[in-house]
Amino acid sequence: MKKWLVTLLIAVGLAALFYYWSRPQPVTVTVTTVERGLVERTVANTRAGTVKACQRSRLALSIGGRIDQLLVKEGDQVKAGQLLMVLWNKDREAQLDVARASQLSAQRERQSTCIAAQSDLREAKRLTNLASKNLVSAESADVAASRAQASSASCEAAKAREVQAAATVSAAAAVLEQTYLRAPFDGAVAEVTGEVGEYATPSPPGVMTPPAIDLLTDGCHYISAPIDEVDASDIAVGMPVRVTLDAFRDKIFPARVRRISPYILDVEKQARTVEVEAELDTLPEAVHLLAGYSADMEIILASGDGALRIPSELIVDDGFVLVLDDDGYLRRRAIRKGLGNWRYTEVLEGLAEGEQIVSNIGSAGVEVGAPAKIGQNADD
Repeated sequence: MKKWLVTLLIAVGLAALFYYWSRPQPVTVTVTTVERGLVERTVANTRAGTVKACQRSRLALSIGGRIDQLLVKEGDQVKAGQLLMVLWNKDREAQLDVARASQLSAQRERQSTCIAAQSDLREAKRLTNLASKNLVSAESADVAASRAQASSASCEAAKAREVQAAATVSAAAAVLEQTYLRAPFDGAVAEVTGEVGEYATPSPPGVMTPPAIDLLTDGCHYISAPIDEVDASDIAVGMPVRVTLDAFRDKIFPARVRRISPYILDVEKQARTVEVEAELDTLPEAVHLLAGYSADMEIILASGDGALRIPSELIVDDGFVLVLDDDGYLRRRAIRKGLGNWRYTEVLEGLAEGEQIVSNIGSAGVEVGAPAKIGQNADD
């Protein structure tokens, strides 16, 4: 009997030792505390956006010709109306001089003709008065009146020729102006195509040729970026935007939505998107933007301060979090979500402020039903 009891005790001891050494070891988890803070619902661009100048004009002359004067170089700051480039135009200048000379001749002819007409009118009035007193014949008075009418008509014709000469001058000046390229607005010269002596060619319809001068505003910029079509209906003009630039990685630039494209861009092999433009707020003096910088925008659709929140990456299966129960095992707990973005999600139901949830999701052994123990707190 004693031998059997000893054997039983040994078997139980061996079984206990086997269970002790073979039982699942608790996995170490880190936890984060449910807290209150700012939560936002945002959308971001699907592909890199671009910094664009508020105004940009790829200037070209309306006619072709040899470049006679090139008055700016790349990087120059120019004012609206400033002359940038001139084609050879001696023939057109000569035509304008001829037109001005003709205009001057017409002016002198009008003066002479109209002075004579005034003299003939006075003479007709004088003879008419004398004829009424029978001091001259009525025939003489009639001849004088006819001469006065003819002179008046000649004066009016001379005035018309003067107007025609002025129009000829305007036409010649417009033809000459085609050889001048002027700045349409204040800005910076980004690129100059051509040199003095080279031939400048205008762009025929449907044929893209390099602009003579590429002009853009240097101190006014906006951001343009594509947003997925599914988010287009949620965006409105005036919404706040956070802009980040690869050129200034540590800075966030506040902006506002200024324009939403009225159509969806359908590009082959790409998701359909809508172009959204954001106007930047005042920039720090040390920041100088260049057109063409890559940029990303995060549009804030809604926000709530003081909301109960957890990191968005800790939500599993689109509505659950992992918690460590009182028995030391990992369990799923359902939550109801509110506002959220890639960083934080608002919790409407399922958690209370101060509770802790597992934060090292994805680590080896961290799964529902596994025994666990808390290691270092993720908030530390």
